[in-house]
Amino acid sequence: QLQLVESGGGLVQPGGSLRLSCAASGFGLEGHAIGWFRQAPGKEREGLACVSGADYMINYADSVKSRFTISRDNAKNAMYLRMNSSEPEDTATYYCSARSPSTFSRRICSLDGTFYDIWGQGAQVTVSS
Repeated sequence: QLQLVESGGGLVQPGGSLRLSCAASGFGLEGHAIGWFRQAPGKEREGLACVSGADYMINYADSVKSRFTISRDNAKNAMYLRMNSSEPEDTATYYCSARSPSTFSRRICSLDGTFYDIWGQGAQVTVSS
């Protein structure tokens, strides 16, 4: 069974930092395009950051560029989202995702959720003092 499991969510103060982790099981993340998304109550899902399968392309949403960093560790079969300078507007459920390898997804990634076919269950992040 292909699974992604997020961890590291919680409460963070405005201006603070948090690192979300996402562990893959049942498959290796290497070669997969990966992405992070979030959804706040009453809002649509928002693509935040992505990396192509061969790490050729990295893309960030304007709302998090320069504050968030996406990364992966193939040896640990995990991906991460580092959140710096957190804002109350960052409060949401955060999801990691991956796309099964293909020649296409080796070179590109997308902030559109329909691009991905493996999803985590979500981790709550609350930014509040």
